[in-house]
Amino acid sequence: MNLRHALLALQAVTSREVAKFVRQGGRLASALVRPLLWLVVFAAGFQNVFGVSIIPPYETYIPYQTYIVPGLLGMVLLFNGMQSSLAMVYDREMGVMRLLLTAPLPRWYLLFCKLLAGTLLSVLQAYVFLIIAALFDVGVPLSGWLYALPVLVLAGMMLGALGLLLSVHVKQLENFAGTMNFVIFPMFFLSPALYPLWKLEESGATVIHFLATWNPFTHAVEAVRFALYGQWSLQSLAIVAGCLAAFFTLAAWGYDPQRGMLKRSGGKPG
Repeated sequence: MNLRHALLALQAVTSREVAKFVRQGGRLASALVRPLLWLVVFAAGFQNVFGVSIIPPYETYIPYQTYIVPGLLGMVLLFNGMQSSLAMVYDREMGVMRLLLTAPLPRWYLLFCKLLAGTLLSVLQAYVFLIIAALFDVGVPLSGWLYALPVLVLAGMMLGALGLLLSVHVKQLENFAGTMNFVIFPMFFLSPALYPLWKLEESGATVIHFLATWNPFTHAVEAVRFALYGQWSLQSLAIVAGCLAAFFTLAAWGYDPQRGMLKRSGGKPG
């Protein structure tokens, strides 16, 4: 693979995704409405209901608003990853995806370019949310913003790769609502995004606690939580990296015209 052609392809795909994002003026606002509602409205009501014990990475008691910030950052990454999945389905229906995959570059690399472009947008939106959270005096150390960058990139790529994998199997735009109900919301609510997992175990919800511990989104949130306080959750980072590799490999296999989605839909090899 020619390095110059590869960089040009990455630039072209990224520029298209950024330009599309800029044209869709309400996309940033819609991405931030959900986490801001939890931060400003729901947290105000729940802060006296949920008590957060002193558990790593925290060294003292923290307000509920502070606890949910990593989970809300994960929400931004998760929903943008699924938005990328929706865009892939739309591009496939419009024929843009077939045109992209016939470019004289490996298909896995073209998908990787799409993944990087989507992750760039996800991370930018996550930092916009952090800026807004700081305006509400949520106590996240500024140094953690730098520590969190590589973790946000890794988590964003993992969730974006999951979106790529889902786009293989979601055949029509109309089916995306089902994906929201059966993939996105269970991943979000079966995680420590809004409440610590020890509370599930303490309350006797052992099945839900078990499912949450096997949820990749759980480990994305925990990796971000530790990074915001200058610490590394090596187990969570390893699981997120492993899920990224698995999701992307399966997505690349699904877009292979000899075996995956394109063969089933009658596509021809590029």
